[in-house]
Amino acid sequence: MDVQVWTYILVGITFAIYIGIAIWSKAGNTSDFYVAGSHVSPLTNGMATAADWMSAASFLSMAGLISFMGYDGAVYLMGWTGGYVLLALLLAPYLRKFGKFTIPDFIGDRYYSNFARTIGVVCAVIVSFTYVAGQMRGVGLVFSKFLEVNIDIGVLIGMAIVFFYAVLGGMKGITYTQVAQYCVLIFAFMVPAFFISFQLTGNPIPQLGFGSTLADGSGQYLLEKLDQLHTELGFAAYTSGTKSMQDVFFITAALMIGTAGLPHVIVRFFTVPKVKDARISVGYALIFIAILYTTAPAIAAFAKYNMMETVSEEEYTEMPEWFGTWEETGLLTWVDKDDNGIITYAPGAAIEGLPDIQRNEAGEIIRGPFGEVQVNNAPAEGPNELYVDRDIMVLANPEIANLPAWVAGLVAAGGLAAALSTAAGLLLVISTAVSHDLIKKQIKTDISDKAELMWARVAAAGAVLVAGYFGINPPGFVAEVVAIAFGLAAASFFPAIILGIFYKKMNREGAIAGMIAGLLFTLAYVIFFKIAYPEFNSPEYWWFGISPEGIGTLGMILNLLVSFAVGMIYPEPPEDVQEMVESIRYPQ
Repeated sequence: MDVQVWTYILVGITFAIYIGIAIWSKAGNTSDFYVAGSHVSPLTNGMATAADWMSAASFLSMAGLISFMGYDGAVYLMGWTGGYVLLALLLAPYLRKFGKFTIPDFIGDRYYSNFARTIGVVCAVIVSFTYVAGQMRGVGLVFSKFLEVNIDIGVLIGMAIVFFYAVLGGMKGITYTQVAQYCVLIFAFMVPAFFISFQLTGNPIPQLGFGSTLADGSGQYLLEKLDQLHTELGFAAYTSGTKSMQDVFFITAALMIGTAGLPHVIVRFFTVPKVKDARISVGYALIFIAILYTTAPAIAAFAKYNMMETVSEEEYTEMPEWFGTWEETGLLTWVDKDDNGIITYAPGAAIEGLPDIQRNEAGEIIRGPFGEVQVNNAPAEGPNELYVDRDIMVLANPEIANLPAWVAGLVAAGGLAAALSTAAGLLLVISTAVSHDLIKKQIKTDISDKAELMWARVAAAGAVLVAGYFGINPPGFVAEVVAIAFGLAAASFFPAIILGIFYKKMNREGAIAGMIAGLLFTLAYVIFFKIAYPEFNSPEYWWFGISPEGIGTLGMILNLLVSFAVGMIYPEPPEDVQEMVESIRYPQ
């Protein structure tokens, strides 16, 4: 059977499992819908948290980033890993002790203000929608390649699946679905890693193969060979860094702090029975996450090595089948600038903008004299003729390495599991923010449990539709979009939560002013460089050399400064609020 048949089989089986779990675990009340009744075991919650945390950015895009950025791509690995440790130590047990449903709920009660609660809702919605855009793009990527449908259609299919189990089961359905999704995604990520590691180095353990010598008898280390291939083609060495030190620091810090402020991860610790269980589930989640995160750099190196060995300075007509099938998705494109039929891979962009494939009136792809797919975009300046979307590296890896078809189908199912698990968690945050923190707490305080549950499902349905739009029209590649979401979380939520737990004298005026200042500053910076004036998105125009991916750290500092400055002008919080903060700090 070919890759497409295997993909249909494996994706069909996994989707049937997800839907079956959603029907079995249908939420019967708001407690089930918001926090799964707080009856989830630490092991189950740890696995669900790992799936919620390891999104399409972790599964699809992180290895792709490291493949193309080399050493510089490690900032994502360090930031996301360190951030989860920060979350485990500083937030999880204290927020579980607080015992509410949502982060805006904590902010509203801690800062004794419905206006603060509303600001929390706005922050949660902006962060979650920015993050979910990357997940839905990941879903579209998988469907477009392996099921041969348009990316937009793939996003719509993903929306339908998430709609079913998120709206029906809420947190209860999502939790048990995410357990299944973790099993799928980690198996799908590790199987090709074992295969390719053994194929390239003779060592089946990818973490060890990554630092081993090649099995071709040359005695050369894999990373040494990658450095050689890079420098021969005019790139910087794979193991060298090109980013400035301050940008590396700010991006890593934004990812770390943003992790600790992500509402869809924090809410997972409200689902366990006790504070002790929150700590234990954090430990389990760290183990489950580490399996993938220690493998990603190896996957990145294997994929880049195989691609460069296959493609560079080779005749197009001798390319293997995988090259042509990925070309037809528009995610990999060759533009023969010198008309010699040989693929030149060198530094620089191959085309202006993303590739737009030329088709005839029958919808068939138009090919050039060498058989290459034709694009409507004009070739960019420079010698490079090859365009590769970074997000395809994990998906294409099994085919590039000539692994069995079922492995490629398995990776497709894993990519969908990673994207859908995180998308569901994010959509739940949006729906609970609307139904609980706006409607129940502010607009209609006497609403019944049944009516609140209905509004939660309506809000989830609306969130799915908006998420689908952002998936079809994303502002960047998956990991880039997710990095921006982390920056927004760092600049808005994190200072308010940390000060709310550890500084009992922080008042509502200071916290509100800080959240608004941090969010608006970070949002304005990102919009300016990413949307309004992308031509200025380069180090010479950035403030202090800080990229939009790292600006959330500066936004967090601004948030803290404004919070303390404004807080000193107004009275201290009421005595009962300060006593509540004291009690939160003692988890037992």
